[in-house]
Amino acid sequence: QVQLVESGGGLVQAGGSLRLSCAASGRTFIRYSMGWFRQAPGKEREFVAGISWSGGSTSYADSVKGRFTISRDNAKNTVYLQMNSLNFEDTAVYYCAVKLYGSSWLPDAMNFWGKGTLVTVAS
Repeated sequence: QVQLVESGGGLVQAGGSLRLSCAASGRTFIRYSMGWFRQAPGKEREFVAGISWSGGSTSYADSVKGRFTISRDNAKNTVYLQMNSLNFEDTAVYYCAVKLYGSSWLPDAMNFWGKGTLVTVAS
């Protein structure tokens, strides 16, 4: 089992920035990829960004490319999501997730989830 705890969410004005963190505990010696997802009210959970174990490979949803940056610190078992130029459409609950194997970043492909942190962007 891997436990994930997100933090860093909050209320921000449009055009502002936030940095989310996700701390992992449990079976952290296992090499795994990690991702960020989000779910807005009335919408399905969607992929935002993903990063490989080494950090050498990253993926982003088109809607956040150039604005969001995913990174990780394996010594701290933590993954980050730096979010810049936020807009109202970025309002959602943000979740981090662990993927043990495979190349898909679909939500169904994730093995463990955090409980989420709310990001609200005021227009």
